[in-house]
Amino acid sequence: MIQIELFPLLFRFLLGGSAVAASTLAAKAFGGRIGGVFAAFPAVYLAAILSLGLDSSGQELLLLSEQVSKGALVGMLADIACALAASSLILKYGWKSGLARALLIWAVLAPAIYFTWFGF
Repeated sequence: MIQIELFPLLFRFLLGGSAVAASTLAAKAFGGRIGGVFAAFPAVYLAAILSLGLDSSGQELLLLSEQVSKGALVGMLADIACALAASSLILKYGWKSGLARALLIWAVLAPAIYFTWFGF
């Protein structure tokens, strides 16, 4: 059975939610481009690495941190492709359909990059 600790879960929630709020506030105050920079803040990655430190130690912490970091790199590469696609597809198809298509590209690319890099 999976055990879930409350503090690390709340920590992840607060860090991720704070990043979304900061991105929204920055976009409203300074425009969409600055908000976009804040939207790319790796809150989920940071929360994952920091919470590993709460749950693990020693060699296990190092190994898990390396694995999460490599997985995050795959996700970030797919994020770049998603953002590039969204900037074009939203203009062409509208925000709902364009965003859905960009997310579909992410969903195809992320596993493709992962399996190309790490194998099956």
